[in-house]
Amino acid sequence: MSAHPGPVAIITGAGSGIGRAVAQQFSGASWRCTLVGRRPDALAETARLAGGTCLTAAADVADAAAVAAAVAATLVQYGRIDALVHCAGTNIAARSWENLSAADYRHVLAANLDGAFHCVQAVLPAMRRQGAGTIVVINSEAGRIANTKAGPAYVASKFGLAGLVQSLNAEERGRGIRACSIFPGDVNTPLLDRRPVPPPPEARAKMLQPEDVAAAVWLAVTLPPRAIVEELIIRPA
Repeated sequence: MSAHPGPVAIITGAGSGIGRAVAQQFSGASWRCTLVGRRPDALAETARLAGGTCLTAAADVADAAAVAAAVAATLVQYGRIDALVHCAGTNIAARSWENLSAADYRHVLAANLDGAFHCVQAVLPAMRRQGAGTIVVINSEAGRIANTKAGPAYVASKFGLAGLVQSLNAEERGRGIRACSIFPGDVNTPLLDRRPVPPPPEARAKMLQPEDVAAAVWLAVTLPPRAIVEELIIRPA
């Protein structure tokens, strides 16, 4: 177990986009990070860009056993977990009611909603023992108001995430654990490439950038423990 005094964060979806930006934000502030994602090469690149002290754990968040192993490795390496930042998520191209298959619907729910459940359930015992911890879940504006571009599977998963976080605050705040849902508008990440018609570069340049959302995460995590940002909406100006 490392003797390094910095706090510890587990960041899912760390191979690209918002997760990578969060890793860079936290590692730059001397946090020790466990980077979780499906692609080892992408995690290694994030670790290189972030610098600092980063453990990588290749895992699909839809796999509860793999998530539990990543959390266990974090505790062996660092001895505690101060924050979980859950950025992992997906969508599919054939996403409208007209062409969404039952298999794709289940795939999106497994990654976006079940994955968050697995991660939260895995970190809660350590946070309860510590009497402290912050959980931040990257949601979407589609988790508040449905829209035509997201598709019903994505919308359902994100509405579910909002309830998951509300239930965390209802049950766990008395143990010193707080949770935040961040609802971004359009963010320039690789997930946009999965839209039926990906937006052009000029549209992406006007969107939120991953580092903008990472700054919102940082606010939720670094406020004094007496304060909880339960929900935060961030949109392009």
